[in-house]
Amino acid sequence: MKELTTDHISQQFNNELELLRQHFLTMGGVVENQVQDAVQALLDANGSLAEDVKNQDATVNQLDGLIDEECRRILAKRQPAASDLRMVLSISKAVSELERIGDEAKKIANLTLNLINEGESPRGYVEINRIGQMVSRMIHDSLDAYARLDIEAAIKVAKQDRTVDQEYNTAMRSLVTYMMEDPRSISRVINVIWVLRSLERIGDHARHTCQHLIFMVKGVDVRHVNVNDLSADMSKK
Repeated sequence: MKELTTDHISQQFNNELELLRQHFLTMGGVVENQVQDAVQALLDANGSLAEDVKNQDATVNQLDGLIDEECRRILAKRQPAASDLRMVLSISKAVSELERIGDEAKKIANLTLNLINEGESPRGYVEINRIGQMVSRMIHDSLDAYARLDIEAAIKVAKQDRTVDQEYNTAMRSLVTYMMEDPRSISRVINVIWVLRSLERIGDHARHTCQHLIFMVKGVDVRHVNVNDLSADMSKK
């Protein structure tokens, strides 16, 4: 009877962990779509789509609260250890990264509405499109890495953030130069600069999400490890 009870409790615990993982991936899918729609709304000057992005924030916040409650309940009720504990801690931290990605997507939607009202910016849309595609792919690949517990994929995503940063810095230099040459464009170009800043931050959050995955699988905190050293560091574990 004791063994049967233990097996039953163990199965319930496994189901709770799986449900937590599924809710995390669901939230990830929502913010991934949110970012894609935010960028598309800006490129198409689509105010209706921008409003939809803003409305999706309520769903993101609901999932954030649900997952947070699930993590607290598992920690209090199950007192997990080893890999189970790392999974709960990792998801509790990674879900904060997803929530911040959603916040940045909402910012982009608000900036899109500003640009629609003020008139499109003369520069910066090509860069937004390019960087937007890059960070959307980072989000997708980071979630896929979580679903498959794929460390190599996580490391690859983390390293892609360097390219995003390079593209962002190049775009910023170009836009600042343009504003100096044409001061009349400053207010509109500044909106584009803030969009690019949000996209750059989204790349950072996707990288952090992958770092939390590495901790979950390997038990190693790599948040302060240089991204160039990640592969070598993991091979030693």
